[in-house]
Amino acid sequence: MTSKSSKDLALIILAAGSSSRMCGLKKEYLTYKGGTVLSATAKTFLKALSFSTIVITYPKADTIQKVEANKSECKQALFTDSFVQNFKDKIIFIPGGNTRQESVLNALEKINKTTPSTELVFIHDGARPFVSEEIINLTHDAALEFGASVPGLTPVDTQKEITDDGFISRHLTRANLTAVQTPQVFNFKQLLNAHRKAHETSKEYTDDTEIWGEFIEQSKIKVVKGSVENKKITYKQDLDFSEKQKKASNMIKIGLGYDKHRLIEDRKLMLGGIEIPSEKGEDGHSDGDVLLHAISDALLGASGLGDIGSFFPPSDQKWKDADSKELLRIIWNKVTENGWSLENIDAVIAIEKPKFLPHRQNVINSIANILDVNPNQIFVKAKTGEKIGDVGEGKVVEVWATCLLSKTN
Repeated sequence: MTSKSSKDLALIILAAGSSSRMCGLKKEYLTYKGGTVLSATAKTFLKALSFSTIVITYPKADTIQKVEANKSECKQALFTDSFVQNFKDKIIFIPGGNTRQESVLNALEKINKTTPSTELVFIHDGARPFVSEEIINLTHDAALEFGASVPGLTPVDTQKEITDDGFISRHLTRANLTAVQTPQVFNFKQLLNAHRKAHETSKEYTDDTEIWGEFIEQSKIKVVKGSVENKKITYKQDLDFSEKQKKASNMIKIGLGYDKHRLIEDRKLMLGGIEIPSEKGEDGHSDGDVLLHAISDALLGASGLGDIGSFFPPSDQKWKDADSKELLRIIWNKVTENGWSLENIDAVIAIEKPKFLPHRQNVINSIANILDVNPNQIFVKAKTGEKIGDVGEGKVVEVWATCLLSKTN
């Protein structure tokens, strides 16, 4: 997450719609990227910029019980992602309105009460999870300069204006047209005032740029480059098709990592960044976390970037007793900088004692936190040596780790 602006930024994610064309499914809550459409949408924004306040709208209801149920369902969908959970203190959930316009105004009024110092506000559709950090940053920079911005795409087909009875009435110049997307970004105070004025009229506006243009004098809305991928989910097939497209264009690589350490007294037993209570721990140049070392080698192997020994030579005293969590973060940053994403990790620990099962979920959560991925993408299991060999005699601990990485061609 970058912090490129000293100004207070607010984010509104609209998820109050009924998803009437989804056959009973709420599109923002559909499973996506190990979380949900809503959590994936929020995660991209939270990684791109630092927001003082995030407001999520959820469907309104006629009874208090139903409102609370809708709120609970929305929170569950959002916090499915462990990364998003880190921002709980900044996130506010409010019921939306009967229209998109009402939902935005409700959210703006809430921001005005909680963070009146807000300078810019981002408004984004919760069912638009394909937005990129690049688009978020482009709209941010343009709004800082011009007061308002929106991503847009020039239409591919020639556009015509038609009459109510279906005849062409005007020939439009395609180069002067744009199909707007979200996020739409505005000066907060000006947009709030514009929305209040719009609320006093009987007209229903289609989006916030229309309200801005209607009520802000000498308004300018800068259009930045949008993306064909930044589409809004209307039908479940939209999400399925997008996933199939990405998988079809992805390069897939498998990595295998292995590590082995002697177990000695007066050393901590570290597995996955978690200290496991034990009479013995790993003997190693760093903290000896054999699981993180094997995972590091698997990631480096799949991405073709080397191995852990070339990154952190044992002969270099700089890495003496180093925290393996930090070593893995350095490696993972390098892997992701080269365009790779994690599909999953599977690891096997060979250790006679102590029992690993009571600690497994903590270890999985720790690894997921280090790599900033969903815990569902990580699995770790343990086997004993059945009293046979070095493992069975409690002399060593071994780990095998495999990973699957993907990269868009």
